[in-house]
Amino acid sequence: MKLYQGEERIQNDLKKRDPRRLESIKAAHQTEKASSSTRMEDYLEIIAELVELKGYATTLDISRYMDVSAPSVTKMLQRLDENGYLEYEKYHGINLTTKGTHLADNIRQKHGILLEFFEILGIGRDTANQDAEGIEHHLNPRTIKQLRKFITFLKSNPKILENFKNL
Repeated sequence: MKLYQGEERIQNDLKKRDPRRLESIKAAHQTEKASSSTRMEDYLEIIAELVELKGYATTLDISRYMDVSAPSVTKMLQRLDENGYLEYEKYHGINLTTKGTHLADNIRQKHGILLEFFEILGIGRDTANQDAEGIEHHLNPRTIKQLRKFITFLKSNPKILENFKNL
């Protein structure tokens, strides 16, 4: 069977690809399912922010910030409670457990590192915030550690940083 020029190029590109790529995608999805879901982490992050800002979080506050219905918030709060991330009593304030606080702080730290990295790259704060929000849940802790080291290196070498900004 004769292939068109474009199809031939695609076939050649596929042959060049690393066959381990599919396994890596599969592993990433399995890891994501095994860990806390992104949605749960978003809730914990919002709750931590609200508690820090106001001293407490309510279902209504979370509903407004997450742009979801109050019943959806209630369902997630019950799930977070069952998993030991928070103490939740219907119609009372919401408190994070040590486990919940640790996970929320971890996500907030990742967000801050990514935000700082994106800003070094010259990405505007709003865009950097949006991008960090999408990525923070999916990076391996070693990747975050290396990014932190890289940011520290760049900041301690202002000439390199200046040269980059002048590109």
